[in-house]
Amino acid sequence: MKIGPDGQPEFVRVRLPHKKGSEMFGIADQLLGASRIRVMCADGKHRMGRIPGKIKKRMWIREGDLLIVQPWEFQDEKANILYRYTKTQAMYLSRKKMLPKSIDIF
Repeated sequence: MKIGPDGQPEFVRVRLPHKKGSEMFGIADQLLGASRIRVMCADGKHRMGRIPGKIKKRMWIREGDLLIVQPWEFQDEKANILYRYTKTQAMYLSRKKMLPKSIDIF
């Protein structure tokens, strides 16, 4: 929850990364095949993202999509993809200034 300019609480209607779970924003750079995607993360690193079957069956991920990724604890150059934003949701986050400058392309 965020406080708006009029002093009233402002609610965000889209899922945001949980900092405690080490989740962060990322942009899909390159499709590698076999449920793998090269992802540019908000911390400036390129990671290989793995699309779990739960997401693979429900939604397609294309180059340029905004994602939520969770880096692996034991292998920092790999990450799990947890969520994909639609273009409308990504534009909403960009307008509200919730995206880091390094990945704000919307």
